[in-house]
Amino acid sequence: MCIVADKKRSYLNKILNRAAAALLATALFCCSNASVMAQDGEVKKEQDLQLYAQAAVLMDADSGRVLYGKNEKDVLPMASTTKIMTCVLALEYGNPDDIVEASAYAATMPKVRLGVKQGERYRMGDLLYSLMLESHNDSAVVIAEAVGGSVEGFASMMNQKARDIGCYDTYFITPNGLDAVVNDSGKVHSTTAEDLAKIMAYCVTDSPAKELFLEITQTMSYDFTNAEGTRSFHCNNHNAFLSMMKEAISGKTGFTNSAGYCYVGAVESEGRIFTVALLACGWPNNRSYKWSDMKKLVTYGMERYEYRDIYEQREFQNIRVHNGIDAESGAPYKEAYVAVQIDDRGEQNIPYLLCEDDEVEIRVQISDVLWAPVAEHEEVGALSYYLNGTLVKRFPIITAAAVEERTYGFVCRYLLMIFLPR
Repeated sequence: MCIVADKKRSYLNKILNRAAAALLATALFCCSNASVMAQDGEVKKEQDLQLYAQAAVLMDADSGRVLYGKNEKDVLPMASTTKIMTCVLALEYGNPDDIVEASAYAATMPKVRLGVKQGERYRMGDLLYSLMLESHNDSAVVIAEAVGGSVEGFASMMNQKARDIGCYDTYFITPNGLDAVVNDSGKVHSTTAEDLAKIMAYCVTDSPAKELFLEITQTMSYDFTNAEGTRSFHCNNHNAFLSMMKEAISGKTGFTNSAGYCYVGAVESEGRIFTVALLACGWPNNRSYKWSDMKKLVTYGMERYEYRDIYEQREFQNIRVHNGIDAESGAPYKEAYVAVQIDDRGEQNIPYLLCEDDEVEIRVQISDVLWAPVAEHEEVGALSYYLNGTLVKRFPIITAAAVEERTYGFVCRYLLMIFLPR
C-alpha cells in the first residue's frame, strides 16, 4: 500500500510539476509578448533615438504637430532660448530704428553681456543682433524696458504672446532667460520642449516679423556702434548648427546652471519646416550633446515625413425634407428633397506632413431627414478628417437651396389654384 501510495504521489507530483512549468512558460510568454507589445507601441509612438536631452521635441512647424517627443510636456528652465520670444516681440511691437537708452539695472546684468553703461543710447535693431548672435543679457534688458516699459511689463507681454500661440505651460520672468523665480507665487522661469518648439514655429512661419527674425538669426557676424559712435562692437553668431546642416534656417542656444545646455532651432527641407527644442541637454563639459541630438531629430523628420494631400471629393444624396414643399413641382402631395454639398470654401486640398505609420480616417455625419422650413446654406452635417484618431480638419455639410414649409394656408391656396376657374 505504501508503494502504491508513493507511486500515486510521484505521479501526482509529475503532473503538478508539468502544470507549474506550463503555467510558468505561459506567464513568461505573456510577459514577453506584453514587453514586445509595449515596445512596439513605443516605437509606433516614438522611436528611441537615444537622445541626451532630458526633454525634446521634433515638430511640424506648419501644423504644430509633435512628430517625436521625449518628456515633451515636462516643465523645465530654458535659459537663453528665451530670447527668441524677446526678439520676435521687439520686432512686432518695437521699431528697429528707435534709439533706446540703457538703464542702471540693464548695466548690472551678468555675463554674457555687451557691456552697456547707464545712460548709453543704442539703435534697437543693433541690440537685436547683440541679443541673438552673442546672447547678451544686458541687451535683452535694454530691449525689454524700451518695448514693455519695464522688465515686468515686458514679461507680461511675453506671457500673453505665449498664451496667444497656445503655450500654456510656459512662464516668462526675464527677457534673457536667466534663472528666476517669483517669490510670492513660487513660479519659475520655465517652459516645455513642446511649447518652445511651438514658439520657434511661430517665429519662423506665422509672425508678421518672420522675415526680419530670420534675417537676424541667420547673420553670421555683425558690427555696430552706440548711437553716439563712441564705442564699437562686433558680434559672432554662436548658433553653430547653421553651418552643420544646409537646411538650418534659425536657432538659439542657451545655458544656465539650472537649465543645462538648451537649444531651439528650425530647418527647412523640400517645403517642410521642422522645429526642434532640446532642454537639459547635458552640462559642462558636454556642450556638443545638443548638436548630436539636433542632427538625430532633423534626420528622423526628413527621412520619415513628407507632405500628402488627404482631401477627398465627396458627393451626397439629396435629403428628404419632412413637411416641405417640392421646389420643382410645388405640389403639396409630393415629398420634398434638398441637395447638400461640402462647404470647403474653395479649399480643395489638405496637405499634411505624414509618415507611413500615420492613419487618416474620414468620417461623415449627416442628417437623414430634415424638417421644413430649411434655409439655404444651413449646416446639416460635417465631413471630418482624423489623423491617428485626432481631428485635424472639419468641413460643414450645407444645403444647396431653401425648402419652404407645407402649411395649411399653402395647401388651401394650391387647391384653389387648381379647382377655381381662371
